[in-house]
Amino acid sequence: MQVQPYLYFDGRCEEALGFYRKALGAEVVMLMRFKDGPERGMAPPGAEEKIMHSSFRIGDTTIMASDGRCLGNPNFQGFALSLEAASDGEAERLFSALGDGGQVQMPLTKTFFASRFGMLADRFGVSWMIIAGR
Repeated sequence: MQVQPYLYFDGRCEEALGFYRKALGAEVVMLMRFKDGPERGMAPPGAEEKIMHSSFRIGDTTIMASDGRCLGNPNFQGFALSLEAASDGEAERLFSALGDGGQVQMPLTKTFFASRFGMLADRFGVSWMIIAGR
């Protein structure tokens, strides 16, 4: 059994996929737009080009994403995605890349459980925890 996160970007999915490609080297595995779906009325008027479903890989993890209702205000609460970096340098690079346009919640620093740990919300409001050297 596998549990996979499904993120609803509320109209900003394409922008998010581009951001994660650049910041994390994400690979888009599948992408379907509302206009390609079997039911034309699924998308709000004018949202035919928005993403109905996509999946992308970061390392060995697959994440699914959509534009959802296309209202332009993604809201991510009550969870965080955790990235384990291979080194302190990689942790710093990932933290910086994801933090571009986002908000640092806990600066990346040495802790009692890791050589580097930090938390932030990216520009879309998705919370991330970066950890190295456990």
